[in-house]
Amino acid sequence: MTTKQDYYTLLGVDRNVSESELKKAYRKQALKYHPDKNPGDKGAEDQFKAAAEAYDVLRDPQKRQIYDQFGHQGLEGSGFSGFNGFEDIFSSFGGIFEDLFGSRGGGRSRRHRGADLRYDLQISFLEAAFGKETDLKLEKMDTCTTCEGGGSEQGHYPETCPDCRGAGQVGRSQGFFTVRTTCPSCRGQGERITHPCNTCRGSGQIKTAKTVAVTIPAGVDNGSRLRLNGEGEGGLYGGPPGDLYVFIHVKPHDFFQRDDCDIACQIPISFIQAALGDEIQVPTLNGEKTLTIPKGTQPGALFRFRGEGVPSLRNGRRGDLLIQVDMKIPTRLTKKQTALLNEFQELEDGKITHKLKKMLKGDQAAGVSG
Repeated sequence: MTTKQDYYTLLGVDRNVSESELKKAYRKQALKYHPDKNPGDKGAEDQFKAAAEAYDVLRDPQKRQIYDQFGHQGLEGSGFSGFNGFEDIFSSFGGIFEDLFGSRGGGRSRRHRGADLRYDLQISFLEAAFGKETDLKLEKMDTCTTCEGGGSEQGHYPETCPDCRGAGQVGRSQGFFTVRTTCPSCRGQGERITHPCNTCRGSGQIKTAKTVAVTIPAGVDNGSRLRLNGEGEGGLYGGPPGDLYVFIHVKPHDFFQRDDCDIACQIPISFIQAALGDEIQVPTLNGEKTLTIPKGTQPGALFRFRGEGVPSLRNGRRGDLLIQVDMKIPTRLTKKQTALLNEFQELEDGKITHKLKKMLKGDQAAGVSG
């Protein structure tokens, strides 16, 4: 058999505690162990019920006198048997739970956080690289300013639901069991609006158009998500607003491609430029820059401009610009170009033939030794 803890010890007060100090001590315990703050915690649930039972006894002068003289056994002998569940607690402490959790009906709080919203924003490649400030035009449900989200006319307040007596649930007996379901009259709120607000018709929300300024930081990429606190839909019955999530969609660029914070592009050059070398102007995110092509540059060679990429969202450090040369072979030649290339080929034939013979000779030697 489990021994009940002393009520005074449980609430952390002495036996001469005043009514105001008693209420303050219970408020502290209720906030700490309330089931909304400790979902699924059986120990917190038991502590919450025990604190409620202790407060119910000590706040009542008659029960407190019996408890001081005879303890727990004296209360049991007088017909007091504690609480059977959460609904007993909520219905018994309507006033204090209104103070603690903002509920007028003695049930759980009616305050609801507003819904989060999503906004899909398309920006250009350069806007993602440098960032921008823009305005978002939204249509959303916001808290009614006339009733402040309460749903009732000014001067009126929701009344405790007579069907569930503020519990938000009703019981229906089935044999030995009692099945509790959401109250159909108040839809689980524990209250009913008898004088609906004329502006929102009792819903607590109205549809509004709003312009929200947002700063797109430099370096965002496709799929980046920005969170704007409190810019979602308005809350109900004094609840906080939701958040606005802005999902970024970056349009591809015709010339540049992005890889994390680096960007890459291809620059066409002729085989003459590759062979003799050259200096050319190439585009970057910050204007044109000079690229030196060394003599004898091979097809697909890669050049790097450091710090010419996209800034990192983590540390602001910029990536690099990678330029790959794409050698273009002419498809049409003049007679003079053809003659010069033929002459060049004759000069190269001897070198190529010599290299080829040397390679073949090396392969034959390796075959004999094998």
